[in-house]
Amino acid sequence: MNLSFVKSERFREIERFIIVGGLSFLIDYGLLFALTEFVGINYLYSSGISFVVSVIFNYILCVKYVFKKAGKQSFRQRVLFIGSSIIGLFLNQFCMWIGVEFLKLHYMLTKILATAIVTFWNYVMKRKAVMG
Repeated sequence: MNLSFVKSERFREIERFIIVGGLSFLIDYGLLFALTEFVGINYLYSSGISFVVSVIFNYILCVKYVFKKAGKQSFRQRVLFIGSSIIGLFLNQFCMWIGVEFLKLHYMLTKILATAIVTFWNYVMKRKAVMG
């Protein structure tokens, strides 16, 4: 492994992104479970709600903690972030629907798979949105 990469700001940025992403995932996953199991909301609606809540949490921490050079966000950057989040929501919901309805997987397992698919998209697009 290249030690200069491990010491680089980009590597630390990726570490911070993983930490914030993990916390966001716990919010997303926990809220999905709570809304579906305890409130009785259909898994697709619960998944959409939990995704949006976690994206808001994620945005705040990405701007303040992950991408330290982000600075004040312009209108364009906010639109890019929101737009990439909407596409991420679409990808999430599509994966949830396919996993549960067609592959007959439990919705909580499907959420893990959907998150894995959406994570790469999120890093690339949110970095572009937040950093400009």
